[in-house]
Amino acid sequence: MQDVIIECCANSISSALTAIKAGVDRIELCKNLENGGETPDYSDIIKLRELTKIPIHILILPKANKFIYSDNELEKINHDINFCKKNNIDGVVIGALENNTVDIFQMKKIIKTAKPMKVTFHRAFDTLNEIENNLHTIIELGCNYLLTSGQKGNVDLGKENIEKIIQLADNNIKIIAGGGVNINNIELLYKLGVREFHLSGTLKNIDKNLETNYEIIRDVVKKLKSINNQNYIDKENLLN
Repeated sequence: MQDVIIECCANSISSALTAIKAGVDRIELCKNLENGGETPDYSDIIKLRELTKIPIHILILPKANKFIYSDNELEKINHDINFCKKNNIDGVVIGALENNTVDIFQMKKIIKTAKPMKVTFHRAFDTLNEIENNLHTIIELGCNYLLTSGQKGNVDLGKENIEKIIQLADNNIKIIAGGGVNINNIELLYKLGVREFHLSGTLKNIDKNLETNYEIIRDVVKKLKSINNQNYIDKENLLN
């Protein structure tokens, strides 16, 4: 049976631990999620690695929603990646662009620095205007994952493109659906072929900061596992 993977985008240690308790398979750690997310503090990277054995991917983004990097910014990015590697992090989440396309030169440097960690090309992909050629570039570069909402504002708007991306990827890269994933759309996304799901499951806490909610994540995990199990049973029945 093919497993479904649920990744929680957590912007604090407490949110990450809440998500782990709720049953997620992987954490993407960041900070400043309210504004799009940035590279988390080194101290949080170290602490979370000490607290859990499940896979941790780190968002590498010096400034939220900025995907075109100067030489100095690229140097800082590579320094952050090396820090993650030295602290036994499983993967990094990154994306570099130029002229409305993937920056091949910078991404080659980033991926070389990151090895043997996994590399996810993040939703910088969703700011581009073309799918097939950029997807092909990301695959050829050797990225392990693509995080996408289908080049739309959220997965509901981008569901047709997500299905297209999965078909074009042809199992050469793992596609993670992210951007508005919730308990109401996971079954449709699953039917489109999505097997990796990315969500934060956040609510605003008393200090008006976003914090991962245990019940939201728990319910998504429970429903997805149920959908996947039923799909396996249905396939087995067809074979018998």
